Amino acid sequence: MATIDLNADLGEGFGPWTMGDDAAMFALVTSANVACGGHASDPETMFRTLSLARENGVSVGAHPSYPDLAGFGRRRMPATTTEVERFVAAQTGALLAIAALADHPVRYVKPHGALANVAAAEPDVAAAIARAVRAIDRDLAVLAISGTCLQQAADDAGLRVFSEIYADRGYTPAGQLAPRGTPGAVIHDADAAAERLITFFDSGLMPTIDGGAIRLAVDSICVHGDNPAAVAMAQRVRSALEARGLTIAPFIAPA
Repeated sequence: MATIDLNADLGEGFGPWTMGDDAAMFALVTSANVACGGHASDPETMFRTLSLARENGVSVGAHPSYPDLAGFGRRRMPATTTEVERFVAAQTGALLAIAALADHPVRYVKPHGALANVAAAEPDVAAAIARAVRAIDRDLAVLAISGTCLQQAADDAGLRVFSEIYADRGYTPAGQLAPRGTPGAVIHDADAAAERLITFFDSGLMPTIDGGAIRLAVDSICVHGDNPAAVAMAQRVRSALEARGLTIAPFIAPA
């Protein structure tokens, strides 16, 4: 592998409230998963974020979630698969509309938080997301947690699908992200995260929280942007990957 994408969840403010240092992150990542009203963001925040992406030559994906601003999309909400299909379509459509104003197209869709975790494990929810994406625009790609139900559902729907691993999250033996609050679920040490990634690229095996390892495919690496250490984590991860000889480039072109 000569190139790898580095992505982050950005544009996660709301009104006058901001989260993370988006300007600094845009200088480090090559793809941005932009909140579109479910767990964070509003029209002005979306426009500013898309404008920053355009200025930095960063590819943009819609980042829909359960409609849960209070819980930042990290709680599973009661929703049928039909409701999932509709709120994914509504949120993605909102970002597509603002992207037209910002003159920077949305290229892919990546679910956020609890929705991503549910879609990773439950085929019916994964299929609902794939249906929504396909109905909006068959040229939109899906960025899915590597080896999960969403990856399969997007492929079954005839969509382009790319595999993602996480720099700063622990994995279960089944290849799912370990639930937050579980020991080892979140990696805060940037050096440890970088070392784990280099080990992964050398072996193709991702360590799991039980001491084992699982084989995963990868097109993109996610670094979370919603914490004070996000910029330092992204800098350390990027420098480690480049030192290994990898070129950091988007998995799908910005336009």
